[in-house]
Amino acid sequence: MKKQVLTGIKPTGRVHLGNYIGAIKPALELAREESYQPAYFVADYHGLTKIHNKEEMNELSRGIAATWLALGLDPAKAIFYRQSDVPEIFELSWILACFSPKGLMNRAHAYKALAEGNAQAGKEADTGVNMGLFTYPILMASDILLFQTEVVPVGKDQIQHVEIARDIAESFNHTYGETFTLPHYIVEKETAVLPGLDGRKMSKSYNNTIPLFEEPKKLQKLVNKIKTDSSPPAAPKNPDDSIIFSLYKEFASEVKADEMKNRFQSGIGWGEAKKELFEVMNEFLEEPREKYRELMDSPEKLNEILMDGAEKARKKTRPFLQEVKRKIGILHS
Repeated sequence: MKKQVLTGIKPTGRVHLGNYIGAIKPALELAREESYQPAYFVADYHGLTKIHNKEEMNELSRGIAATWLALGLDPAKAIFYRQSDVPEIFELSWILACFSPKGLMNRAHAYKALAEGNAQAGKEADTGVNMGLFTYPILMASDILLFQTEVVPVGKDQIQHVEIARDIAESFNHTYGETFTLPHYIVEKETAVLPGLDGRKMSKSYNNTIPLFEEPKKLQKLVNKIKTDSSPPAAPKNPDDSIIFSLYKEFASEVKADEMKNRFQSGIGWGEAKKELFEVMNEFLEEPREKYRELMDSPEKLNEILMDGAEKARKKTRPFLQEVKRKIGILHS
């Protein structure tokens, strides 16, 4: 039996290198292994915690879908769907909410960080907190558990969500017997925390990201902004401590990455290193960038692919939700 692997990305902004390296790339690589059955989704309802504009939500959701496809996702070999097209997710979310202690939600990173920030600013702890944000981990648990997911590729900051899904699943299983598969997370160790332009974690909130499908000229300008130290060109440099090398090896072949590593250790100027990074990134992204543009200009085609994927998804989710409802005594047939 193949292991179920699932990855979702929420539409809260343009897809950037951190999204690609931390989630999309490892998820696509897992899908190439014969032992896995992959599922990918556009987490549009998760995005609703922040986005309350119709046009923006529509545009960003399409952007996530187009990104997956442009980077090589084959919808014929995977389940690829929009979260909002699978209603079983939201029905299960309520069921799981009834097994989710409020204290567990209080400890969720996103809520806790916002509440602590409010306290430091002298505001009420829950200022700006909607219930979607507060119960976000429950909806994510529903995404994971409904598909009987065994493996969830995540960024380091998402580990807690998989652990919460396990906690909720264990609580349900303890009450009703073995029902939900307990998921495990996979984090790419070397790219667990990808640095941004300023050296901090790459994040839209820090405004230090590099959009994945940026035009070549803008891409080059952003690469040139990457923070470096003041060491002279001839000085040996540690590739393991370099943002530039961290990015370079994600887009270069293994041979090229080894060559660049040697150049770092023997001495390379930062200007030259940035030039090499731009060239290898631009070469890699040239074809996906063009495919992305074509897909964004074909919303009907994108929607057809996603609706087909939703039907494939519901062939799994409908019967399993029926099983869950029978166990809790809601479904009597």
